[in-house]
Amino acid sequence: MDALEIKDLTKKFRRGKGLKKKEILALDSASFAIHEGEIFGLLGPNGAGKTTLVRCIATLLIPDKGKIFLFGKDVFENSLWARGNIGLLTSGERTLYWKLSAVDNLKFFAALYGMTPKERDKRIDYLLELLGLKDVANERVEKYSSGMKQKLSLARALLHDPKVLLLDEPTLGLDPGFARFIRNFIKEELREKYKKTILLTTHYMEEADELCDRVAFIDKGKIIDVKSPAEYKKEIPHKEVLEIKFIGVIEKSAIEKIPTVESVSLFYEDDITTLKIIARHSEDILSEALNIISKDNNKILTINNLKATLEDVFIYLTGTSLKEDTRESLEE
Repeated sequence: MDALEIKDLTKKFRRGKGLKKKEILALDSASFAIHEGEIFGLLGPNGAGKTTLVRCIATLLIPDKGKIFLFGKDVFENSLWARGNIGLLTSGERTLYWKLSAVDNLKFFAALYGMTPKERDKRIDYLLELLGLKDVANERVEKYSSGMKQKLSLARALLHDPKVLLLDEPTLGLDPGFARFIRNFIKEELREKYKKTILLTTHYMEEADELCDRVAFIDKGKIIDVKSPAEYKKEIPHKEVLEIKFIGVIEKSAIEKIPTVESVSLFYEDDITTLKIIARHSEDILSEALNIISKDNNKILTINNLKATLEDVFIYLTGTSLKEDTRESLEE
């Protein structure tokens, strides 16, 4: 049975004032289904529509068009029931009250779910122990690290023992240790032990590859495709990925003109440019790419031939890197 079914979901936002007001299409007839008990990934760059879609499923946003079914029931016609069966974890720390302790935060949310004091206290003790927060349970949340706040946010999402979890960028901004803990918890506790159905949004390709049974690529509000990570990688079986890191700037179009090049992405971070080229034979285009990069006295740092990743497949299908913003953010 499908735990979640999204049909032709469309959502528009209007930004600006007067003549400068413009309409932005955040979701464009998005459709897919999530099987009960699976981890389903929604993979796309910032601004692609991931958070908008999650907020619609959680009934925090009303779509302009389309339907969402949770175990066969329309979530907007049964919103209170749907919220009782959905746990939501969003990136950032805006869902917690910093002046309250972890215990008081969880007691507040338990009251919203109508939990009895006995049920509430048992559940809070269990989750704080499970997530390693027992020793700081009575400290104000403002004293917590980002990783500890994310653990508490996860406890809040699990408090009412929902059947379906919506995890929106759960490791965003966390240091590697905390991010690894969250990923292991999702896989080993939530999926394998408690058999939760999980929708995971991310723009980290390694996270989707490690955790997800199936992944939907989303770009500019459109669902591009739905496959397992292994099936996606077969999309480019006979092509090679050339990665060149250098200091400087080049025009993407100059690389795209090289024969046998199929797709190109450029990513800039801390004065270092990462160029990824998917081509039929990378050795044939390496010298031409290096000539283009070297023209403006750019300094080449590294050259690597890589195995295809989910990000490479995404670039191949859309022409957009997962690290690039596809349009102005709708999710502030």
